[in-house]
Amino acid sequence: MVAPMRVLLVGSGGREHALAWAIAASPLCDKLFCAPGNAGIANEAECVPINVLDTEGLVGFARENRVDFVVVGPEAPLVAGLVDRLEAAGIAAFGPSAAAARLEGSKGFMKDFCARHDIPTAAYRRFSDAEAAKDFIRSQGAPIVVKADGLAAGKGVIVARTIDEALAAADALQRYGGGIVVEEFLEGEEASFFALVDGRTALPLASAQDHKRVGDGDTGPNTGGMGAYSPAPCVTPAIAEEVMARMIRPTVAGMAAEGTPFTGVLFAGLMLTAKGPRLLEYNVRFGDPECQPLMMRLESDLLTALVAARDGVLDDFALRWRDDTALCVVLAAKGYPGDPKKGGTIEGIEAAESDPAVKVFQAGTKRTSDGRIVADGGRVLGVTALGRTPGEAQRRAYDAVDKIVWEDGFCRRDIGWRVVGRDA
Repeated sequence: MVAPMRVLLVGSGGREHALAWAIAASPLCDKLFCAPGNAGIANEAECVPINVLDTEGLVGFARENRVDFVVVGPEAPLVAGLVDRLEAAGIAAFGPSAAAARLEGSKGFMKDFCARHDIPTAAYRRFSDAEAAKDFIRSQGAPIVVKADGLAAGKGVIVARTIDEALAAADALQRYGGGIVVEEFLEGEEASFFALVDGRTALPLASAQDHKRVGDGDTGPNTGGMGAYSPAPCVTPAIAEEVMARMIRPTVAGMAAEGTPFTGVLFAGLMLTAKGPRLLEYNVRFGDPECQPLMMRLESDLLTALVAARDGVLDDFALRWRDDTALCVVLAAKGYPGDPKKGGTIEGIEAAESDPAVKVFQAGTKRTSDGRIVADGGRVLGVTALGRTPGEAQRRAYDAVDKIVWEDGFCRRDIGWRVVGRDA
């Protein structure tokens, strides 16, 4: 039996609010801190004003406050080596090392790794400058996919339908640094698949689908995600096993063989093509907003599972999931994904949560000195609901959305459109 733990969660988004909500409910959690947190996370944890990239500040806080276990939510501190630094200081931490986090931190590394280990993905070329990438784009034609090699906060992938759009994408994405990856365009349905990994063993979690485009009908620019639901019916048990057999397990084995064993959450972005699933990208953390519906469906103790992954003992571990669908609608600030309007007062969260099947996960929020909750980011709230069917989950989520009063906010009104018609 593991003794009660003092836990530090790193991050401030909707994903971290969902993780804080789940971790705080664990009988293993004696005390939960979150750095830096947000107005919603403050209901679950003691928030401390330390930036996620302040590695020494986070390590020092963990030491001074006798933290037993650190959970790192966002990708940037993982890629920057926060887990390495914590472990070197004798503080147990959940998440991959910087070397293993390159699966997300560098699209080029991930594509080269897939080539070495025969993991099915789109054909690609890597380029160090935009002009060389543009020459290749002209030779290939469109549609074609252009990606920033480095981290780009969910905005580094452009599916170009024309040559001119692809050429402009190459110029635009060069600003993120690290080069450009140009990929074959794949036709099919996108889905997300998650596994918990302890360096040797991979435990499948659940599937989800998100909605990247800002507008109804999948129109407008890509965002970090305007909503998501879990499970994704398109990820059948047979497809899930194929993903585990051809992608997840070979990745875990390959990373270990190359001396950079992976521990943490492995998030496979999939394209389900006529020839079978293909890997679009790896992320090395829970998705946002996919984490919100996943945490609503999880019946097992999250903290116990994260500790088991860090300790390398997932071999005989199992997780229980609700059969229900969970669906998350993101409320974003007007102007997002460009320049979001900040500072607007948000009311009605308690009314939205009056339905016990609804939870409002907060992302870009802060509480003012007079007690108001105001918008402080682009994606601001994740209104998440459970339902016996996708249609029931969708109706509950939008009923809750309509109870929130925030004149500067907007949302898509069609989250779940792919599945609600099938099983409403």
